Amino acid sequence: MGFIELFLTGVGLSMDAFAVAICKGLGMRKIRWRDALVIALFFGGFQALMPLIGWAAGSLFASTITAVDHWIAFGLLAFIGGKMLWDAFHEEDSPCVCGRDCATCQRRGGADCDDPEAARQAPIAPPLDYRELVMLAIATSIDALAVGITFAFLGVNIWVAITIIGVTTFVLSLVGVVVGNQFGSRFEKPATIAGGIVLILIGLKILIEHLAG
Repeated sequence: MGFIELFLTGVGLSMDAFAVAICKGLGMRKIRWRDALVIALFFGGFQALMPLIGWAAGSLFASTITAVDHWIAFGLLAFIGGKMLWDAFHEEDSPCVCGRDCATCQRRGGADCDDPEAARQAPIAPPLDYRELVMLAIATSIDALAVGITFAFLGVNIWVAITIIGVTTFVLSLVGVVVGNQFGSRFEKPATIAGGIVLILIGLKILIEHLAG
């Protein structure tokens, strides 16, 4: 896999983090850049760590399954991409932003709240919950663990790969916080759909290249 494929893989994998970052941005009446950078760092860091773990595990078994590595790569990427598409089209609408209580809407300035006065008195943004942030970062990077296994099968330079994926996720997560704060949640579903399609297409490309020699 070359730089373009790795970059697109990073974009595809980061869509879950991007969507969650949008949600975090929705909870801020005004951007707090320190919090935005911390959110992006958590998502980017875990998105880089998970493929490394997957690669280390996959390297132990790569020599025994080289004959079917392209099918494994295609299957994993197609499964991950398909799961993202399924989640995007089957998510339930929430009565309140991010599926949380009215306090979140209040922090948006009262646009979706029945109590505008309470909204005006609400803080600009709640303090970051680092335990929640760790859980969100792990949840949005689990897919990258499976991708790391495919990197071992394909002989990808793991350090280049995780650098590209981590940096890409960091940047897009930072953008996601800003987008969520400025424009709301209308880009969350298209972002997830685009990420799923990208991963499926990359998996199909890997399969075709190997079958064609």
